[in-house]
Amino acid sequence: MASAPQNQSLPLFYQDLTPLSSQEHAKFKLKAAESAAFVKDTHAVPLTVEEFPMVQRRMPIVFSMGDEPVPLALMGLNEGVNLFFDDEGKLTDDGVYVPAYIRRYPFLLAKLRPDADELSLCFDPNSEILGEFDEGEALFDDGKPSEFTQAVLQFNENFEQAGQRTNQFMREIKDMGLLMDGEVSIQPDGAPQPFIYRGFQMVDEKKLNEMRGDQLRKIVQSGMLPLIYAHLMSLSLMRDLFARQMRTGKMPQPQAQV
Repeated sequence: MASAPQNQSLPLFYQDLTPLSSQEHAKFKLKAAESAAFVKDTHAVPLTVEEFPMVQRRMPIVFSMGDEPVPLALMGLNEGVNLFFDDEGKLTDDGVYVPAYIRRYPFLLAKLRPDADELSLCFDPNSEILGEFDEGEALFDDGKPSEFTQAVLQFNENFEQAGQRTNQFMREIKDMGLLMDGEVSIQPDGAPQPFIYRGFQMVDEKKLNEMRGDQLRKIVQSGMLPLIYAHLMSLSLMRDLFARQMRTGKMPQPQAQV
């Protein structure tokens, strides 16, 4: 159900990466995006820990499988199902929180060479909202990054820093042995068999409650405990997503493992 971005050279959503250049892209502008078609078929999006309080109100927060799990916001329970963006990539609810991973596209900080120490601002050249347009936010002003581009850079730098804090949080809960394989079984009225969802990790609440005093004190003092409870509380929203999928007709066969 909850797949992390695939092990590939480019992150989720990005088809290619080009370094932003004041020479090659001097006339580039960013058009206002009316939709986000790139996300409409994505059911799980990476999160940073700072986003847990906002996300847990509307979306389940789970952790991907594998040795290096990442937090994910579930926008649907099955591959290809996104209940928060319609078929055109428009938000179905203007009041919903949109994860920063989505909002940073088409930009991304990346190393231009494997041995580089610094990250450079890049963008996906396949994006339809960046180009030499008549209208939009100019990326450069007299050969220098515009105020808009500086704000984009700051946003991406903040995102990278949040990612580092998220990685530390994940290392801590993994080292403490708090993660377990998740499973949710939902049987609607009249269904002969339940819908079973696996393929994600969650915090083992039993282990959390049995933690030693020194371990519990550590996660309290580090600010981890509210994040853990935000994750646990959000899991009840899986049944809400299931009900929404039922209403929209975007359901697999019972006993599907996704």
